[in-house]
Amino acid sequence: MAGKRKNPADAILPPRVYRGKSKYEFHPASGGSVSLCPLDSPVSLVWAKYEAALKDIEEKTNLSGLFDEFFASADYHKLGTETRKDYKKYARKLVPVFGKMDPDSVKPQHIRQYMDKRGVVAPVQANREKAFMSRVYGWAYERGIVKGNPCKGVRQFKEEERERYVTDQEYNALYDVSPVVVKVAMEIAYLCLARQGDVLAVQKAHLLPEGIFIRQGKTAAKQIKAWSTRLAAAIELANSLPLKEGVSSIYVLHQQNGQRYTRDGFNSRWQQAKEDAQKNFPHLLFDYTFHDLKAKGVSDLEGSLQEKQQISGHKTITQTARYDRKVKIVPVVGGQ
Repeated sequence: MAGKRKNPADAILPPRVYRGKSKYEFHPASGGSVSLCPLDSPVSLVWAKYEAALKDIEEKTNLSGLFDEFFASADYHKLGTETRKDYKKYARKLVPVFGKMDPDSVKPQHIRQYMDKRGVVAPVQANREKAFMSRVYGWAYERGIVKGNPCKGVRQFKEEERERYVTDQEYNALYDVSPVVVKVAMEIAYLCLARQGDVLAVQKAHLLPEGIFIRQGKTAAKQIKAWSTRLAAAIELANSLPLKEGVSSIYVLHQQNGQRYTRDGFNSRWQQAKEDAQKNFPHLLFDYTFHDLKAKGVSDLEGSLQEKQQISGHKTITQTARYDRKVKIVPVVGGQ
């Protein structure tokens, strides 16, 4: 609570605003001092500056402001491009619900209520949004900005593991009707066991005598995928991608202006290719995702699960096992 004014003439000033040596100063209850404007300023300007300072403090102390602080942090900028885009997307869903709340006033029951309501139509997205929120709280807790993480202990929705294995027939059918950029991306993803983001990020400088250098955006694993005849043919095909006159590109997969494909830009090509494939091959199913091509690669690899883990770059053998989806052929009784 602000103290009684020593100078009765200052009663017209906003709460907690005092005369400094050269400027009016606002002393918030939370501590510190905010310079407002020179002492010869009209009272109307003092009030305007005071209200602006109050609004700024309010925005910095609500959850929306905390998100903004995280987005301005070094931790956020170290993340991959697509992860940063996803986090901004998750924040846009969370801000209308939690944005004006004090971060420390958010409780586990509030997170649970959000999850239950959001999970009716989008349980997977609810999981992702909660994970993002937890990441922000964890970042803020380490820096003394919040007192705890209300997301801890709140259960996520169970997500069914994908079991879809893309057959050679399904793969080849889609490949046949796809534009060059999709064909090359499919081959790199399948042959190199690479995620979409890593495929789109491959630069011409990454084409080494030994193979293609790929640094996985998710695990940070660094590998050189050794050349094979088929992989070399895919890169050769990429050289046919058109460029505007006088334009060059550092990327293997590039647009006509030389820029790399964004996830959304590539996905529109991928989706169109699947629709074309469905029209041309109505007896086949094309309900698989681009990420399923990596799983096909892991499944088609010869060798033990440990060998597949080493080639895939997974941190744990459990991750590799989730990608190994081809149904095994086993002998029947008496056929061993």
